[in-house]
Amino acid sequence: MIEPDTIKLLRECDAGIKMGVSSIDDVLEYVHEKKFKKYLTDCKEEHEKLQEEIQKLLGKYHDEGKAPNPMAKGMSWIKTNVRLVMNESDETIADLMTDGCNMGVKSLNKYLNQYKAADEKTKDITKRLINLEEKLIVDIRCFL
Repeated sequence: MIEPDTIKLLRECDAGIKMGVSSIDDVLEYVHEKKFKKYLTDCKEEHEKLQEEIQKLLGKYHDEGKAPNPMAKGMSWIKTNVRLVMNESDETIADLMTDGCNMGVKSLNKYLNQYKAADEKTKDITKRLINLEEKLIVDIRCFL
């Protein structure tokens, strides 16, 4: 029997990855520093690899996954664009990305605690995603 917590946790990871990749795409063209751009690009690629794993597992459970909350996505887009219009700097982008990663880490940890009965493979994917977000926060601190 498939544990419902497994599918629910996979869905939340799927939505989180889509949100993260979209956020990186929103700011990438504005980044000036090569090293910063590389951190974002590498992080995006790692997110996409995890998303492939998640999609395979969701497919196995005949589930479509989950899109990010449209309201959260819209608010993020607005915040990003307003802040960039006011100050198109790497510092602004690092600040926005740090806030986004912190929200992702917080949400993913909440879901990890909420869906305790999820299988170990899914919990491992969630923890790897959390680690990716935390690593990006550390990597881009020098741009704040």
